[in-house]
Amino acid sequence: MSVKLSDKQRLLVFINVMITGIATSMLATAMTTALPPVTEYFGISTTTGQWMTSGYSLAMGIVMPLTAFLVKKIPTKRLYISGIICFIIGELICIFTPVFSIMMVGRVLQAIGNGVLTSMGQVIILSVYPAEKKGTMMGWYGLAATAAPIIAPTIAGVLVDTVGWKYIFIYTMVIMLISLVMSIANFSNVLELQEIDFDVLSFVLSIFAFGGITLGIGNIGSFGITNLMSGLPLIIGIVGAVFFVFRQLKLEKAFLDIRILKKKEYALAVISSMLLYLVMMGGSVLMPLYVQSVLGYSAVTSALVTLPGSVATAVINPFAGRIYDRIGIKKLYVVGSICLLISNLGMYFVALSTPLIVSAIFNVVRNVSIGCLMMPLLTWGTSQVGKEKVADASSLLTSLRTVAGSIGSAVFVAIMSAVAISSKASYGAGASMHGVNIAFVSMSVSTLIMVGIALFGVRKK
Repeated sequence: MSVKLSDKQRLLVFINVMITGIATSMLATAMTTALPPVTEYFGISTTTGQWMTSGYSLAMGIVMPLTAFLVKKIPTKRLYISGIICFIIGELICIFTPVFSIMMVGRVLQAIGNGVLTSMGQVIILSVYPAEKKGTMMGWYGLAATAAPIIAPTIAGVLVDTVGWKYIFIYTMVIMLISLVMSIANFSNVLELQEIDFDVLSFVLSIFAFGGITLGIGNIGSFGITNLMSGLPLIIGIVGAVFFVFRQLKLEKAFLDIRILKKKEYALAVISSMLLYLVMMGGSVLMPLYVQSVLGYSAVTSALVTLPGSVATAVINPFAGRIYDRIGIKKLYVVGSICLLISNLGMYFVALSTPLIVSAIFNVVRNVSIGCLMMPLLTWGTSQVGKEKVADASSLLTSLRTVAGSIGSAVFVAIMSAVAISSKASYGAGASMHGVNIAFVSMSVSTLIMVGIALFGVRKK
């Protein structure tokens, strides 16, 4: 049974969701900076250490489709508090364990908590606010969803250099403890429950589908697409996805209702969000590689180059939500996608001698564009389905864009490396820079599709 909230209660719930979102989103990317000291602490290889992030993504990919079922079956307050406790237990394990395999258990528990809390946060905001305020509130929530993961590696780098990598978990755990207290005091059962049975086969198929694809794509960067470590999970994931789709279409009450993709506007929002994540994650990986590996600057310099873009994302999110509420998605999508295309094409003309400020400006334009589009696309897409389908719409879109983000991280780095190697004879010392240029041009293809959708696929109203 859902509870109708007063304006004050609704605001307290929203603040709670924001605080939780900041902590969970930060830990999704923060550990990339801590990889060297973690591998040294546990005495493991870099390949093994990478599981801190790839294992995290894998667990999130598995749990997000499950959340669509959980929010319809378990009272909101109980499920939300359970997600926070799961996350905190995972952090405690990472802080105190002397064994990397045990630490991975902690990272998986954090990912499960993050998957539940992120999906719930979006559904709660989209459910408790009226249509004319959804964009604005989702814009503010975007501070946690977009700014926190981008800024997190910079904050983590400072913590690693000053007090040690374990403090990444300690500080985020303090935030989560505050959120736990607030949840117990202020949270309510704001989402309607539904009579729906747990379909074990659908859940198993979703594990193979979302987990296999996420794992396979994540391994491409380390092993290549033809290697068994990436090829086999990818094949299993694709086959699992096919069977998962057929299973959902047969069920009267689906585990994750994919029939909502028949709604043209929602389908366009999903495709657009996937393309956006493809570019966002690709750019977030390529920029540090360009500054550090190609130009030879320090990690601190790399952080300073990307920091203005991170700040721009944080600033633009609430404004983008407000603009969406006023003018709708059409104009916002057209302008945002064109600016995103310009920023990616601009990186093609960057050379080894080009001042870093130029790349930093292109990165700001890219991040502003992403901030203008990410939450408005989600808000627009979920507004095209009935209220009872918001959980399915949010979970499906979030799951698919997460998979797309993994593809972006792997594919564009692979393109950069392949071009750098093949053009060594022609470009000499500039081969790596040429690889970066071509990788950004490849990203422009994805962005061009977005421009096409914005111009010809989206209606004005």
